[in-house]
Amino acid sequence: MPAIVGVAQVITLGNSSIFHIGDVYKIMPFSNAKTFSGAGSFNTGESLNVQNSVSSTNTNDQDVLDQGNFLNM
Repeated sequence: MPAIVGVAQVITLGNSSIFHIGDVYKIMPFSNAKTFSGAGSFNTGESLNVQNSVSSTNTNDQDVLDQGNFLNM
């Protein structure tokens, strides 16, 4: 059944967001990300004592290209 929609004003949409009005068969947002983080980056808890005297993160990506989203249907 078709939808009858009045005025819709969209100010901003995020990178991986979907704006949907009316009928839809399939909604599939695609996104990919590469994260580099050093020692102790994703620690969570009440009280932490993390000591990283010498820490470095290697961000050199020798293969240059990673798997993309262009064939995900």
